[in-house]
Amino acid sequence: MPRPPILPVIDWENVFNSGKTFADWLAAGESRENCDAMELARNTLRFDTQGTWVFPRPVHVVAIAEDWCGDVVRHVPVLEAIAAGADKLHVRYISREQWPDVFARFLTNGGEAIPKFIFLNDTFVECGNWGPMPEPYKTLIARGKACGDVAAARKKVAGFYEADANRRMVFEELLHLIDVALTCEP
Repeated sequence: MPRPPILPVIDWENVFNSGKTFADWLAAGESRENCDAMELARNTLRFDTQGTWVFPRPVHVVAIAEDWCGDVVRHVPVLEAIAAGADKLHVRYISREQWPDVFARFLTNGGEAIPKFIFLNDTFVECGNWGPMPEPYKTLIARGKACGDVAAARKKVAGFYEADANRRMVFEELLHLIDVALTCEP
């Protein structure tokens, strides 16, 4: 049996350091309307378990995101609301074109869907990734593709988004990945 190809190792620290902070990323954005909407959402989203989190060590997140995308506009503010309340959660934004080899590893069912959030521990070891939407919604879209009715699946997802206007599901999934990156033992 042939051996599978070995992917090159990603220098996550270099990728992270090449990214932009949220403020710099917004300032460089192409859609002022979307950037303003993300800034407003970040400042107004509230979660009942939100507070100031004191992490035992840093967690780094590489966010592959572009401001033209509706899912980016919807989900980036959740990540940033968490980061605003966390003492050691550091997020940097990159584009698909900036790091195509990195992005190619995070396709969704073979498609170029964003955002993608890659969670790294304090030594820049990859611990998990998230995106472009909550897991149950990704499954719904996959089912829509499987039965040839993606439009109906997208309509259902839109209804779920409307019902979860405060983005609680995204919040919980992101907190889970942060917890994984903070883990000191299996």
